[in-house]
Amino acid sequence: MSDTRPRLLLTQRQTLPVMQRIEQSFNISDVPGHKLTTRELLDGARAFQPQAILIYTGLPLRHDDVAQLPDSVKIVATVSVGTDHLDIAALHARGIIVTNTPDVLTDCNADMAMMLMLTAARRAAEYTTLMRQGWGRGLAMDEMLGTRISGKRLGIVGMGRIGRAVARRARGFDMQVMYSNRRRLPAEQEEGATYFSTVTDMLPHCDILSLHLPASPETDGMINAELLGRLPRGAIFINAARGALVDEDALIAALKSGQLAAAGLDVYRNEPNPDPRFLELPNVFLTPHVGSATTETRSDMGMLALDNVEAVLNGRAALTPVKG
Repeated sequence: MSDTRPRLLLTQRQTLPVMQRIEQSFNISDVPGHKLTTRELLDGARAFQPQAILIYTGLPLRHDDVAQLPDSVKIVATVSVGTDHLDIAALHARGIIVTNTPDVLTDCNADMAMMLMLTAARRAAEYTTLMRQGWGRGLAMDEMLGTRISGKRLGIVGMGRIGRAVARRARGFDMQVMYSNRRRLPAEQEEGATYFSTVTDMLPHCDILSLHLPASPETDGMINAELLGRLPRGAIFINAARGALVDEDALIAALKSGQLAAAGLDVYRNEPNPDPRFLELPNVFLTPHVGSATTETRSDMGMLALDNVEAVLNGRAALTPVKG
């Protein structure tokens, strides 16, 4: 008997609850043993003729790739908030609906930003290295001192869902919250945060700077040497958004010179092979783009992606369509 369930192309494994739903509700060719490349996706799509593709942020589909997708594809559902890996215009031109997974990962990404603040400010990478080397001696009162984040001035670039969630957490540390955004938020969403119409004007007031905006041609490399130089000397830099926002040569120079005391980074320009110079810097705490990496959030993301797939394939409107 032929399988009449909708055909879904998987490009990587999902969490157990999501995989159970997929195996029950969809016809899949197989479960990938690794994250598929773009070439493997296109080859698999031609062979399997799927109606839906579940994709991830590390898998680009550009204009020429989209042109090679079979006509069977009705929806590309990315298990992410970000969509900079997809050529949205080209997909829409093919009549393919694109969806993402906003909201469900807000809290985990905000938690990650706070973790990066604490680990960078309190020299967690250096302390861990010392312990792994055997410790072996007491530290003097003035040795390997970090920075207290309580009461500090936090500047947030991009005050969307995640930026606002970070601001709420920062207030628990009695931090003074400032933000720069394309437009000023209503007072009830600001919750007392100070608005700056430009990042340039905000930077001199920031003890800690945290990025929370999407990558785009307009924001590519926006954090450059000039902007980093406007921060107070000894500021702390946090990026749990997108690596493309940053001129990494300028960031590394600022960390080496002491313009920045420390940085906490979850994202990089060249993922999954970031600039090796970051590994040589003791004042950087590094994580491998894992802002949403909890069982709860990754399951919620997968379930929302499947909700979108089922809605579209059953003739209903997508829950979280990507426009543009």
